[in-house]
Amino acid sequence: MTTVIVDRRTQKGKSTANRQRLLKRLDGALKAQLGKMIARHKMQDTGQQAEVTIERKDATEPRLILDPASGSSRRILPGNEQYRIGDKIPNSPAQGQGGGNGPGAGDGDSDDEDTFRFVLSRTEYLSLLFDDLELPALVKKDLLEIDETRYRRGGVQRYGNPGSVCVARTFKASIGRRVAAEAQHAEDVAEAEAALIAARRSGNLVLLQVAQDALDEVSRRTGEIPFLDPIDLRHRSLIEVRSPCTAAVMFCLMDVSSSMDETRKDLAKRFFMLLHLFLTRKYKKVDLVFIRHTDSAQEVDEDTFFNGTQAGSTKVLSALAKMNEIITSRYPSSSYNIFGAQASDGDSFGGDSTESSAYLNTQLLPLSRYFVYAEVGNNPLQGTTSLWSAYRAIESERFNMASVNARNEVYPALAKLFQREP
Repeated sequence: MTTVIVDRRTQKGKSTANRQRLLKRLDGALKAQLGKMIARHKMQDTGQQAEVTIERKDATEPRLILDPASGSSRRILPGNEQYRIGDKIPNSPAQGQGGGNGPGAGDGDSDDEDTFRFVLSRTEYLSLLFDDLELPALVKKDLLEIDETRYRRGGVQRYGNPGSVCVARTFKASIGRRVAAEAQHAEDVAEAEAALIAARRSGNLVLLQVAQDALDEVSRRTGEIPFLDPIDLRHRSLIEVRSPCTAAVMFCLMDVSSSMDETRKDLAKRFFMLLHLFLTRKYKKVDLVFIRHTDSAQEVDEDTFFNGTQAGSTKVLSALAKMNEIITSRYPSSSYNIFGAQASDGDSFGGDSTESSAYLNTQLLPLSRYFVYAEVGNNPLQGTTSLWSAYRAIESERFNMASVNARNEVYPALAKLFQREP
């Protein structure tokens, strides 16, 4: 029997703390299921919610129970006609070996009874995917900061528009003014009363009348202290500041020659998607540039990049040169963190692999924050490709490469390229 719980509450978010505790307790089980989720074609919906299934035993909460061997329980169950309070009941037989007349364990499907299913939100799913990944130390240390104009609170001021009045600070100023005014008036009243007493003792009617008028005037001013005066108004102040932010551009380079079949393109697409999602968690703004190439390279839109066809041989150097051209014209390294991601099957003609490796090492890596190469869909038994061998000679902290031969290897490859340092 499967239990389905439907939440029809109109006010959401009341169980946030309980859900966070559940996810923390299930962290190991969720990460163990991550590879299966990727293998079940879940990566195409990475930006959406994700359903996950774990063992029910992993979702149980710890509880205190009596030891069945030594504990005692005094109760009578309904319908009992055999036992009385104080009788000892033997332990239950092992599972599947009940004392009934049946042949043994039931034949029903117990998968639903032994599993626990729930839906991860987009934020929870991305956190599960990327929490163990981190940018390389060189990139973290050398992140380029770009200033942008922002406004922040700069305290209060006495003048401003009515919509910016700070009520709390205004009332605080009003209370302070009234307390100070009442204290001063109390001193003036005391002086006026003392002058009136002295005039009475002197018997001078003129002085007596003057002292009485002065006391009346002081008493009148004491009762006219306004509760709120324009001088009490305080307005919120906003000041313009130059705050640092980070911007990045991701170059996607892919070989679209005839050797790159649909399977290899699918692996490349999944790799690019994961890398882009990872970078969007690190940077507020990430631009995308798509460069496809055969023997010549061209910048295209995303749909053409993944679905368009083009005939020709393979020349990687043309794509690297096109990337350098775009960086020079639109994305200077002084204003952007530049990331390059290249996907290919590793085939290259003639001396193109060596020339591409030298060009990448001398021209692009000095401008880039990080450059990754993913070789897709190659059989390890066939040995290393010419492009892999040439790139392997690059010794730079700004460069790394990995091999992706199946869908369930996309995420491990990204984890290898951006693994968190111990």
